[in-house]
Amino acid sequence: MVVEFWVMGSIFLGFGAPILIIAFLAFLYIIAFPSDNFEKKNTKFPRFRLWTFPVLVDGPFGVVSAAELIGILLFSAYIVWNIIAYIIQSHDMLSGFSLPSKMKSIFMLEIIGLRLGSIGLFCMVFLFLPVARGSVLLRLIDIPFEHATRYHVWLGHLTMVLFTLHGLFYVIAWSWEGKLTRELLEWKDIGVANLPGVISLAAGLLMWVTSFHTVRKNYFELFFYTHQLYIIFIVFLALHVGDFIFSMAAGAIFLFMLDRFLRFCQSQTKVDVISASCRPCGSVELILSKPKNLRYNALSFIFVQVRELSWLQWHPFSVSSSPLEGKNHISVLIKVLGEWTEKLRNITSKFPEKTQEDFKSWRLTASVEGPYGHETPYHLMYENLVLVAGGIGISPFLAVLSDIMHRVKQKKPCLPKNVLIVWAVKKSKELSLLSAVNAQSLSSSDFDKMNLDIQTYVTQESEPSLEEGKIEGNTDSFFFSVMNGNSMSCLVGTGNNVWSGIYFTVSTLGFIALFGLMEVYYIQPYKITAWWYKGLLFIISMVMGVIILGGVTIFFWNKWERRNSSYEKGTVDDEKSSLLKANRANLASSQTIRYGCRPDFADIFNSFAEQVGHANVGVIVCGPPGLQTSVARECRLQNMTAKRNRPVFHFNSHSFDL
Repeated sequence: MVVEFWVMGSIFLGFGAPILIIAFLAFLYIIAFPSDNFEKKNTKFPRFRLWTFPVLVDGPFGVVSAAELIGILLFSAYIVWNIIAYIIQSHDMLSGFSLPSKMKSIFMLEIIGLRLGSIGLFCMVFLFLPVARGSVLLRLIDIPFEHATRYHVWLGHLTMVLFTLHGLFYVIAWSWEGKLTRELLEWKDIGVANLPGVISLAAGLLMWVTSFHTVRKNYFELFFYTHQLYIIFIVFLALHVGDFIFSMAAGAIFLFMLDRFLRFCQSQTKVDVISASCRPCGSVELILSKPKNLRYNALSFIFVQVRELSWLQWHPFSVSSSPLEGKNHISVLIKVLGEWTEKLRNITSKFPEKTQEDFKSWRLTASVEGPYGHETPYHLMYENLVLVAGGIGISPFLAVLSDIMHRVKQKKPCLPKNVLIVWAVKKSKELSLLSAVNAQSLSSSDFDKMNLDIQTYVTQESEPSLEEGKIEGNTDSFFFSVMNGNSMSCLVGTGNNVWSGIYFTVSTLGFIALFGLMEVYYIQPYKITAWWYKGLLFIISMVMGVIILGGVTIFFWNKWERRNSSYEKGTVDDEKSSLLKANRANLASSQTIRYGCRPDFADIFNSFAEQVGHANVGVIVCGPPGLQTSVARECRLQNMTAKRNRPVFHFNSHSFDL
């Protein structure tokens, strides 16, 4: 028993503990060195960066930067080397025994299956790190969740290929021996229990099949609900392999559990919707109540659940407001793309039918997770910006534009001087989205300090519509009663770093202490030897560490947040008035509209290169995959054929795809 405990402990220290230690050090780092000063991260001398240099722009991985390609190649080389090394090692071991060829083949299949399973467990160490949305590890290396989901998808495919081959090799071997049914249903105490492994693999295969792009795009709800089988996948995996083998992946899974529980606690807060408006193009703008101490940047995004529509569905949206616009509100623009968004538009479009008395007694409530995004506002790190948007992809750039304008007015640090916005829309009615820039207090002198050029392309119309110019005035906002000031929680995303560190530390130490106490006072005295049962106890210790000790920490964290972000009566009402009376900045002088054509990125980038000369140019794209591919290809071409005194284009994608 003592030997098994030390074996489990050594495996956990070798695989799980390093991740937890790095996470603890990451908290210390971001507390000691906050990322507020983005100017220090900027380099005045133009140079290439691995993270912003697109190398692959077509293919199954989408747009891949040089840094990502290096990571893919190194990880793939390690996996291939492991598989080849295990096969050679297994062959050499079996060649030393005088066995019939059939038996050697069966043993070879089982050994290779075992090795593939262990490599799959190694991949699981990295599989859960990208989907911890507020993970301190992602914040440390400044990779936002919307980018990290790509790595989760890649690793998910690789992990399930390995686990599927792991099970397939054993099925072939058992079939060859004539004991397939007996082995599949076996649930033994000492050693690996097969039936829990079958259940875990079945749950994993369901998640895998429904996660392919075609299914995810056309049947998102099927993908979303089947992905909740990850709980069965993890629990039965622990029952399958036992505590000490499961501890290989326990560190990363524990970090995910910490993040998931924190998100659950944040999502229980009901958030008041201050106003809702339906724009002529069909998009809906929601303005949500937030506490004054909530930190986010203009390229952040949030997950929103509207209780009146569904209690289960969560949808991600980029913020369309600058953090400098108001202390107590945050806004999002929502395009109608599915059943959920269509219901929201229908509710919003019926607001004019309600009387003033209805609005006093009726509220639209939401739950919010986030905000998430880059730790550093990287749109402020470049003096020259090219923002390329497709349709509703203009939403985050409205926040960027508003952020820059307000920084100029308030004389805050702001590097962007030359800003080019390239916006492609299908119909001219979508042009009304530009009026969402809330710049009511800006003067013409503030605009003169920034060289702004907005090039808009209406692709499916050959000439202006008769109603153009009147679109902006057709949008009505409907404000609701905000009696209690129910605003967003600050627990997730860019929440308080000190409290986040305390939550992580207390939960981790609690988990380790609980399992140690369980080992000393339950497992050893009662001589519990079943691997699957010890794996279950290990999972229970992880859950108790998160819920009980982490829950106590969250309770005091919430009390501290409420005391330090007390609701200021009348502040939201004042902001509502300013939103109603807002005089939208006249951007018409900066906007050029072309009809019946698409952007010619070669010509656009060449013209901008001649304008700015030898400098760093930040390129941010928000739109469909085809648009990202076109811009990434042009950035790569410009950088590879660049001459002296030509700029270096840094490609950044802001598109979100679950």
